[in-house]
Amino acid sequence: MRRGGAKSALPEEALRTLAAQLREEETPISPHVVDPPASPKLGALAAAGPRAAAAPGEYAVVVEAVREGYLLHYGEPRLLAGHDADLGLLAGDYLYALGLNRLAALGDTTAVAILSNLISRCAQLHAEGRGEEVPDLWTEAARSIAG
Repeated sequence: MRRGGAKSALPEEALRTLAAQLREEETPISPHVVDPPASPKLGALAAAGPRAAAAPGEYAVVVEAVREGYLLHYGEPRLLAGHDADLGLLAGDYLYALGLNRLAALGDTTAVAILSNLISRCAQLHAEGRGEEVPDLWTEAARSIAG
């Protein structure tokens, strides 16, 4: 099984890059990967700032991987279809870890903390029945990562 994936050259290719990596890894997730129907808006926002200047495509992949993990837990995923609920939760956890691992490899501990706190806060808000507060947190986190 291949881990880590290729670096994304362009932020707007982040979801396609992530989908390709998930297909190539040959895990239980791989058969469920679909082509992304959306553009990576939050990843592109994070990639546009000075913090991401050295690796904008990688920052976009990181944010979109964590976002996809969140969507697998609480919403409608963009990259997986036809999976059962248990696989969805496991895939969500995997994508959280994948994104944070790639970000840690860039050495950006501040951005790791931003995304870790975001994941935790989203879980808390959903547990409290306050999921409507979550979208603004994602935009704020993407802007914070951008610098």
